[in-house]
Amino acid sequence: MKFRNIFITGGAGYVGAVLVPRLLEEGCQVTVLDLMIYGESVLQSHPQLRIVSGDIRDQQLLADELPGHDAVIHLACISNDPSFELNPDLGKSINLDAFLPLVSKSRKSGVRRFIYASSSSVYGIKEESDVHETMSLEPLTDYSRFKAECESILNDQIGSEFSPVTIRPATVCGYSPRQRLDVVVNILTNLAYHKRQITIFGGDQLRPNIHISDMVDCYLAALNATDQEVSGKIFNAGYENQTVRDLAETVRDVIGPDVELVTTSTDDNRSYHISSNRIRKELGFIPKHTIREAVEDLKKAFDQGLLPNSLTDEKYFNIKRMQSLEFT
Repeated sequence: MKFRNIFITGGAGYVGAVLVPRLLEEGCQVTVLDLMIYGESVLQSHPQLRIVSGDIRDQQLLADELPGHDAVIHLACISNDPSFELNPDLGKSINLDAFLPLVSKSRKSGVRRFIYASSSSVYGIKEESDVHETMSLEPLTDYSRFKAECESILNDQIGSEFSPVTIRPATVCGYSPRQRLDVVVNILTNLAYHKRQITIFGGDQLRPNIHISDMVDCYLAALNATDQEVSGKIFNAGYENQTVRDLAETVRDVIGPDVELVTTSTDDNRSYHISSNRIRKELGFIPKHTIREAVEDLKKAFDQGLLPNSLTDEKYFNIKRMQSLEFT
């Protein structure tokens, strides 16, 4: 690995819970800063892992913890629009207001590579078939707008000793020790497995997705790249743009032919899609895992009883957990 001492905000989240063990396997020293609102047992103890239960808005904590790290992967945020809209002031304080202080303190602490997890939702709705990184941003929500603003803030900090890079991921899917069941492929799989029925609203809408293992590989590619390859650059990261109907049919193929697909009309026919050609050409990153594999991984987890009470337990659904918490 090019960088060996990695600081990860939100490292006990859905992606972080898969990324952290992978970095440890690569021999990295890892510090995770996370509010730990989804449980303390997500990450297993490891001699090269330090877990800090805390808030990225805590400036003294950042000043104490950042020195000694040469790379930051910033995953922490109030994730997805419904959770953000529960408390917009809280969302803004974490997703936007805390960002520049984190970047500034990282740079002053000697961090040389800063990887920001943005979102492909910053594009809004595009009619063009090839939605690439140089296209205009038309975010539809404050969640997406703040993601776009943070991208600009980050690139204003470029320096000879500080190489920032932004990743715009598609929707991540598949199994994680900190499971989310509120993203499209995972939702469909959960319903198919337990209810034996999927309701498809519309069905022709496109959705970009990426297997969680490929998302982890993407962050490793961003870590291992040279400054010239990534500094100040933005990369989309996705596998395929598939219709909701195609995703549902893939789920049924994996879960079983008895799963009923019910199609109903909807007023929301928005399609989202991205091109990931740039990251393939410039960093050599090519996803290795299909969406079908993500469904298979989830089915295996259900079969093994790794996701009990998956229809009702709030820990699998960000908005439900946010509703049950009281923090500001």
